[in-house]
Amino acid sequence: MVSTETASLTLPVIGMTCASCQHHVESALIETAGVKSAHVDLMANRALVEFDPAEASAERLVDAIRKAGYDAVLPHSGATAPRGKDPSHGRAEIKAAATLVVGALAMLVAMPIGTQMGSLDHLLMGILPWLYQTSPDVLRWSLLIVTAVLMAWAGSGIYVAAARGLAHGGTNMNTLVSLGTGVAFAYSAYATVYPAPDRQVYYDAVLLILGFLLLGKALEARAKHRALAAVDALGRLRPSTARRIVNGVETLVPLEEVRIGDNVLVLPGERFPVDAKITEGRTSVDESMLTGEAIPQPREAGERVLAGSLNYDGAIVCKAESLGEDTVLAQITRMVEQAQSSRAPTERLADRTSAIFVPIVLALSVITFAVWMVTTHSVSMALATTVSVLVIACPCAMGLAVPAALTVAVGRGAQFGVLYKGGEALERLANLNVVILDKTGTLTVGRPVLQAVRPVKGYSEDDLLRMAAAAEERSNHPLAHAVVDCARARAIKWEPAEEVVVIPGRGVAARVEDYNCLLGNEALFQESAIRFPDSIPPAKPGVTRLWIALDYQSIGCFDAKDSLRPDAGGAIAALQQSGLRVMMLTGDSAAASAPIANQAGIGEVEAGLDPAGKLARIRTLQQQGLRVAMVGDGINDAAALAQADAGISMGSGADLAQEAGDVLLLRAQPSALIAAIDLAKSTVGIMRQNLMWAAAYNMIGIPLAAGLLYPAFHILLSPWIAAAAMAMSSVSVLANSLRLRGWQPRPLPAAKAS
Repeated sequence: MVSTETASLTLPVIGMTCASCQHHVESALIETAGVKSAHVDLMANRALVEFDPAEASAERLVDAIRKAGYDAVLPHSGATAPRGKDPSHGRAEIKAAATLVVGALAMLVAMPIGTQMGSLDHLLMGILPWLYQTSPDVLRWSLLIVTAVLMAWAGSGIYVAAARGLAHGGTNMNTLVSLGTGVAFAYSAYATVYPAPDRQVYYDAVLLILGFLLLGKALEARAKHRALAAVDALGRLRPSTARRIVNGVETLVPLEEVRIGDNVLVLPGERFPVDAKITEGRTSVDESMLTGEAIPQPREAGERVLAGSLNYDGAIVCKAESLGEDTVLAQITRMVEQAQSSRAPTERLADRTSAIFVPIVLALSVITFAVWMVTTHSVSMALATTVSVLVIACPCAMGLAVPAALTVAVGRGAQFGVLYKGGEALERLANLNVVILDKTGTLTVGRPVLQAVRPVKGYSEDDLLRMAAAAEERSNHPLAHAVVDCARARAIKWEPAEEVVVIPGRGVAARVEDYNCLLGNEALFQESAIRFPDSIPPAKPGVTRLWIALDYQSIGCFDAKDSLRPDAGGAIAALQQSGLRVMMLTGDSAAASAPIANQAGIGEVEAGLDPAGKLARIRTLQQQGLRVAMVGDGINDAAALAQADAGISMGSGADLAQEAGDVLLLRAQPSALIAAIDLAKSTVGIMRQNLMWAAAYNMIGIPLAAGLLYPAFHILLSPWIAAAAMAMSSVSVLANSLRLRGWQPRPLPAAKAS
């Protein structure tokens, strides 16, 4: 019997430096028996693997990575800890600085060894006459010893990684640098042992190449750390201890000791350690780091608070409901990390290019050497141009172009309460033609209030409320809440209903007090051939009517009214200014929908649609070649959200992973939709800029390093300049991506009624 169970594991990967490394690790994992999928994140140096635990194990996955020439460690159990600053980054900066300083000095020391005296030589001779009086052999041997020591100390990681890769049949950026510096050092050593007038030494170039490479890596590591700062900030929100109350005694305990049902005291200025329900006291809570909502929200007994949110002004006692990885904070962190590790469609081109990049550069370097030897018969010139080609080529910039922008954008979105579920979702959101919005709970507050209870003769208002509350008690529909809330406010008691059946987009049927009770909209009553009573007047504009029948005889209705969200009009105006077509699809009646649409400024409204009707309308638009976004309830509109090119759900449930859609808005406000779309567009723009820069850099840099301009302009790129350009190319891609950290939502325009 074939196992269908799938497990997922995130493994930290050690030793990756470029997109080629990423490709090798990914290929090694995918080729491992039992692995269903594998994605390697170059930005965060980790691999997300889905596998069949019956065929593969965590140890086998680590072994596959090691056999590919890299290293991995098994993650610790428990929540992901925030990343601190890696001390190795500081050591890399010291090595880079030392190598660059010594390389610059080596350039000066090597000047007397040159075959021609220039104006700089004459100037230096006046400043350092002893240098030109020193034997060239002494200078060469001194440079050889210093260079060898620094190569072993500062460059050992590069050479070991290159050797490990070659041993496993792989090539990467380390291969190019090791080959370039190795050839230059070997030829220089040969020229030192067997000196001749036409044999130059390149010790200074070797040191400067290594120095600039190490400097680029150090700057790149800093930029990556900043790009991942959003996830680190989420990880730091949860405190490590909690004030647990047992039998009236308060004790400060490690967070791991708190259990579900424990009472926890939270003082003003402290963060909530767990998701909990308030049992004593009232306060206001700052959830801005979780939802992007800047205004503190009032909370009192019976209401829910989230781990990581800040308690402002009241000492409260709450009962723990969710712990550790089950808290909303942990779910948000997990979703952000998964989205940052996902692969955007734009990245596929970069992946294909990176897979063949290093072999192509190696071939070009061989051709460069051969051409220069044939045309100039100069080993020195052929060697210099070949080394330049090897060290200027940079697969890193191509590999980081898309994931760097995606990582920063996903983190920035989370700070504004926007959770993208992956790179593909973000790219789709940036290329829309039509935005469709549901009415209840999306454009409106989603908490309608009963305006009137209209019974027919023989029944009272309390009769209708009692029967309706019994049928609607377990429903999550906003109208059901309105009915139940009103019944409770009147202290009405009811017997639980039986045989409750929800009719999607229509209403609910149940057995109440031995009657077949039917509650729903006008469409449900028409389909059930139930006659509407003449004694009840038509509904007023903007009112949603809920009908009730017993044994297929109408006994009255409920009139409820919802209010438009304060920022809905401005959000709709912003969408229209962006050139998007805005529509409202709702299951409510036309009379109830029209006033809301008019207030929001929406001209296209289709009312009375059940979930299947919304699905069909979206498909029709897609068949016309339009790219459609659907914004609605993550549960009730799940089918429409799944069909749309971009599904956007207003998330308020405890289990965010269960919410449908590609994008989750933690703030139930239409303005968050504008932030999600605008940030997606900005991110895709940065991705394209990065890819264009990475492609242009290599397409221009490699021919320039090969000496393409030398015949006409006598311009030849020095190897150390090529190394500096290579180091800065990936840093520039990261720096461009980091601009998204400062992204801010645009102010909403004034609403305009349609």
